[in-house]
Amino acid sequence: MSNQVRSPMAVTWSVWRALLLRESLDRLFDMRAAWFWLLMEPVLHISFITFIFTVIRLRTVGGIDVTVWIVVGMLAFFMFRRTAMQVMYAADSNKPLFAYRQVYPFDTYVARGVLEAFLMTLVSAIILAGAALLGHDVRPDDPLQVLVAMFGLWLFGVGYGLVASVLMALVRETEHILKLMMMPLYLISGVIMPISAVPQPYRDLLLFNPLVHGLELVRKGFANYYHMVPGVSMGYLYLWGIVSLFLGLVLYRRFTQQLVMK
Repeated sequence: MSNQVRSPMAVTWSVWRALLLRESLDRLFDMRAAWFWLLMEPVLHISFITFIFTVIRLRTVGGIDVTVWIVVGMLAFFMFRRTAMQVMYAADSNKPLFAYRQVYPFDTYVARGVLEAFLMTLVSAIILAGAALLGHDVRPDDPLQVLVAMFGLWLFGVGYGLVASVLMALVRETEHILKLMMMPLYLISGVIMPISAVPQPYRDLLLFNPLVHGLELVRKGFANYYHMVPGVSMGYLYLWGIVSLFLGLVLYRRFTQQLVMK
């Protein structure tokens, strides 16, 4: 019987499939009702913020239903945050697998990034369907813009996580700083506070944050009549996504050994 020699791409594809299956099982069944909490985390955030807006009797933000504004913005932010956090810990969580010469840290980044995109798409579909059943119009006016903006947020999340993973391997203490940064980002990205309500010149300062651009573009895709903050740009979002990904790949290339050994 002759042994068939597989090409490097075939080996890589097999590794990615195996890692994707492993990560899927780990994410959904690593603890009791893990799949339930995967869905409930954004639901609880959305419910709490919606309750606060209801108490202060705010019905619309930027011309659209406040519930839709919150749901869409929260899901967009979670696409970035969950992707970034999962990619950030991909190498650490799969370190024993690096004993196999076919498996590299980059493979774990790919598996976790793709899995998180799939899971967030599924979670978003369920939450939007629930909002529709409650009587809210969640049909996007421009589905293509929504997809492109969400992909930009995902890309930035992958780049952020990749850079963070390498920095953590070099200086472990940076983990605490990187995790703490998520809370300010939550507050200054327009997730729970309309950027349009921020007075100048502080509003222009907030526009340096690429997440603001992503969230505003997703909301605009859901409602053409949404009063988007002036200065928002899809190109700016993708610039950050591509630059962060490129920087992450350069750091990964330079410090692969540290990722495997530490």
